[in-house]
Amino acid sequence: MTITPTRLIRACGLSAGLAGLLYIVIQFVHPTEELATVTGTAWVVVAAMTLAFGVLGLVGVTGVYLRQVRETGAVGLAGYLLTGLFSLVVTAFSFVEILILPPLAPEAPAFVDSFLSIFSGSGGGDVDLGALSAMSTVSFVLYLLGGVLLGSAVIRAHVLSRGAGALLIVGAACTLLVPLVPHDVGRYAAVPYGAALIWLGYALWTDRQTTSNAASTGSGTADRPSAAIR
Repeated sequence: MTITPTRLIRACGLSAGLAGLLYIVIQFVHPTEELATVTGTAWVVVAAMTLAFGVLGLVGVTGVYLRQVRETGAVGLAGYLLTGLFSLVVTAFSFVEILILPPLAPEAPAFVDSFLSIFSGSGGGDVDLGALSAMSTVSFVLYLLGGVLLGSAVIRAHVLSRGAGALLIVGAACTLLVPLVPHDVGRYAAVPYGAALIWLGYALWTDRQTTSNAASTGSGTADRPSAAIR
């Protein structure tokens, strides 16, 4: 199979869709963030799903940005960078949740409790985590501003579905509600964001220009990078 810009963009669309689906499912199956659950199978499985969401989400938003890079300008670049950094934070923390927290839980429960409280807001643990303690705020800012800016760029560009861009803005803004409700309820504010990623992924996959380029490739005509990415 020949690797072309068109196929890469469509692969990014598939990645965005899978990331959105994973993000939604995770909210319904995530174990309680407490010491007793860290050593369980469910914890490792959900952490692996979250890791996959981080990686696939980064690939997906890269495709969203590249497909409309000329039309989105500085706003699109800022939204992409912030959203991409959020995905990297998710990936890094998920790596720790899978490979470090389970074996560490019996040996250093206070540290694990403190680590879990970074995002759960439980206030558990007495260990000073230094700069790590600020990662909840950092990820909040990246998620909110990245989603709003990238969604706004999608709407302005008129390349992909404007409805998907609007839903991404709404999904990002929903995170403002999280501090107002219990943590187990607040996690469902992520569902619109996940739905927006699915929609954007579908828009990339079915984009008319991408589809026409794919048809040209199938008939023996090579894709032009400028036509596929624009």
